[in-house]
Amino acid sequence: MSTFKQTLRQLLIYKSALIGLIIIIILVGISIYAILAIPYDEATKLWRAGEKYWLESPRNALPSWINIFSSKKMPETIVLDTKKPKPGVSKAIIPVAEKFSNIKVEFSFNYEYDDFPSEINIFFESNHTASVPKLTVYWVKPDGEEIILANLLISKDDRYYISNDEKLARELKNIISKKINKTIDYEAPITLLLFAQEDAGILSPDTVKVMKGNYKLWIDGIIFETNVNLDAKLVVYGKVYGWAGTDHLRRDLGIALLWGAPIALSFGVTASVSIALIQMFIGAVSAWFRGITDNIVQRITEIFMVIPFLPILIMISTFYKFNIWVLLVVVIALTIFGGGVKNYRAMFLQIKEFPYVEASRAYGASNLRIVLYYLIPKVLPTIIPSMVLSVADFVFLEAALAILGLGDPLTPTWGKIIDDAYSNGALYKGLYYWVLEPSVMLAAASLSFAMLGFALDKIFNPKLKEI
Repeated sequence: MSTFKQTLRQLLIYKSALIGLIIIIILVGISIYAILAIPYDEATKLWRAGEKYWLESPRNALPSWINIFSSKKMPETIVLDTKKPKPGVSKAIIPVAEKFSNIKVEFSFNYEYDDFPSEINIFFESNHTASVPKLTVYWVKPDGEEIILANLLISKDDRYYISNDEKLARELKNIISKKINKTIDYEAPITLLLFAQEDAGILSPDTVKVMKGNYKLWIDGIIFETNVNLDAKLVVYGKVYGWAGTDHLRRDLGIALLWGAPIALSFGVTASVSIALIQMFIGAVSAWFRGITDNIVQRITEIFMVIPFLPILIMISTFYKFNIWVLLVVVIALTIFGGGVKNYRAMFLQIKEFPYVEASRAYGASNLRIVLYYLIPKVLPTIIPSMVLSVADFVFLEAALAILGLGDPLTPTWGKIIDDAYSNGALYKGLYYWVLEPSVMLAAASLSFAMLGFALDKIFNPKLKEI
């Protein structure tokens, strides 16, 4: 314990080590929070669910904290559901005749943002059996203008993508063009046409302004059966979401960013410690027993040193799609007979000649006891810096394989986020957050272990200490 305290006291002298330790503690804290807040099974389930689960989230939305630094207030998502009554949501089913009922649904919301929504959709649920309900959807602007959006025949689980209604877009464009006596000559999205001020500014996407105020969407329809219930949900999608934003499948990137920490740390630390300890044990066995054992170990090591590690790993990952934990085992298996075995063997060849080793042999200590209790403990402190430094290598290795499309495609990791961003042209579309957030996390994790490892190297190797 006194040795540990002394090492820690020396370590804190170096500012780089202190910064590295702080970052590692933060990453460990994030890992613990991720495990407790979103268990692994739930996190992978949410990540694999894709767009179907995340229907209420906007696609490719910026992080919400963007609004703090921007003079232009970006819209957040508005969800109004008849299943969850609240101010601005009303539903009434009024019997008209024996088998006919009139349904009225009204959604009302205040829109005070400086930009237009990204999408508008309505989702319906009905328990009818034979005759489908017939609905008319109306849109009312803050100035009182009422527009018929669509006449619909609704199935049991149906949806109306207002944003994708090209016929409605042409009609709205013609209506507004007649009002201002000028033609809108660009492809204006429906979200713009429904929320824009109807003046000369609408003629250009650079000058168009949002009509702020209270909007209404109301539905008037007929149900042709008795005891039929119909629910509707209006989703006005914003352009910001959560603390991390969303991806092309509407998924919350916060899940992958949070779970990327425990996965990266467990992958990097497990691989680094396992490989170092196994290589050290193999090197000790080779140096102690010599003879045939030494020859076999050295020949196997030389074969593994000749075989290119990364190309072999890429080839294996291409033919067999592993989950991330099987991939970890494969990485360890391909690395345990690396060049480190020869380095450790050279150290142990010197240590086995020390007097205390000869003394242990004299009082009858077994070969295994000498290897485990007399050889390895002598070398163990000197390899701690290299183990810490190699954590960063394996963290980047896992991310690199994911970026190449060879990692676990179903596990939320930092590398997988970058791979998805690259595949979907995030930088081309200006979605820089999608790349920067996981990249910063990767850089922070790797830099922290690098700074701590260099400081430990100076402590355990006095020749490296700065004068």
